[in-house]
Amino acid sequence: MSWVEWVAVLAGVLALAALGLGLWVYRQQLSLLARLHPGHARTEDAEAPAEREGERRLVAFVANPSKPDVAALRSAVYKAASERYLPEPMWLETTVEDPGVGQARQAVEAGADIVVAVGGDGTVRAVAEALAGTGVPMGLMPLGTGNLLARNLDIPLNDPIAAMHLAIDGVDKPIDVGWLRVLRWESQMDDDVAEAADDLPADTDAPRDHIFLVIAGLGFDAAMVADADEQLKAKVGWIAYFVAGVRHLHGRRLKVRLRLDDQPTQTVRVRSLLVGNCGRLPGGITLLPDAVLDDGVLDIAAIDTRGGIAGWAQLFGEVVLQGVGVRNELPNKIGRIDHARARNVRIAVPGGEHVQVDGDIVGRATAISARVDPGALIMRVAG
Repeated sequence: MSWVEWVAVLAGVLALAALGLGLWVYRQQLSLLARLHPGHARTEDAEAPAEREGERRLVAFVANPSKPDVAALRSAVYKAASERYLPEPMWLETTVEDPGVGQARQAVEAGADIVVAVGGDGTVRAVAEALAGTGVPMGLMPLGTGNLLARNLDIPLNDPIAAMHLAIDGVDKPIDVGWLRVLRWESQMDDDVAEAADDLPADTDAPRDHIFLVIAGLGFDAAMVADADEQLKAKVGWIAYFVAGVRHLHGRRLKVRLRLDDQPTQTVRVRSLLVGNCGRLPGGITLLPDAVLDDGVLDIAAIDTRGGIAGWAQLFGEVVLQGVGVRNELPNKIGRIDHARARNVRIAVPGGEHVQVDGDIVGRATAISARVDPGALIMRVAG
């Protein structure tokens, strides 16, 4: 071999030695970094399973396109998924005919590991209707006026991207689901969620379940929801409900026949009768202080006032006090809230009355029932 060939061979050997030394130093640095910061250093072998795990995490979003900034949120969702090495998410938009039930079912059939409701309380009800009993977790990106369930689960209300990260990275929490059934005159009801959930005609008189996750009720609260001005809601949010409520302070008291579980039927005079799964409302109001989302029972509140404005003033004080854990047990109050608990509730109102479920008016009914489905829905919440 000529000296040129020997030099070439020596150069090659030195290059291989340098490469080997570089790889050894690199692995030593990775090992040291792993010991100092376990969460930041990953070998190629460790990185591959994480990516494979990400590939199994198909996230579906069911979004109400009528809500502001939904188009921008879609771009942010895709960007966040890409940054986290997740597969391209499913993005399904609700329609006038289907507020989200069919879209959520489509996501489950496609193998989604989590379905996120992007919208207000109506979208949340629709997605929950489809997911209840499936075991597929549900996340929330609240964009509505009330955002009732999100408030009770401590999900960020004004930061949808933070809510999205919580939906992806949070922990699973089974919660109870409430079902309200109209026993008479279902054909007079108007609930897009319930109608999208079955194959019955919209004007059927067959009893149909209406899902609620927070509070269902009749009387003053339902009349307040029904009378809230949509334009005012868009401007000032949940305060519009209180403006509407002022117009109903002098409404009539209801004579209600109430049966809880297997107890005897009782007749009560109320302004509102509430059946709830949890009790926190906008404005820092807690109507059902004992309600727990996963206790397997429903909480009932019979709300009554007498004496005009004085009765309402005392009632408001009662609400404020019970929100901070203080109960006023004085007798003969002119504004009061009586609490009870049950798994099954049956209510009859002669002449009919407005009925609401999670802030959605479903119509006027003369006889309804409510039942709890313990642990039927898996929610994604903070750990």
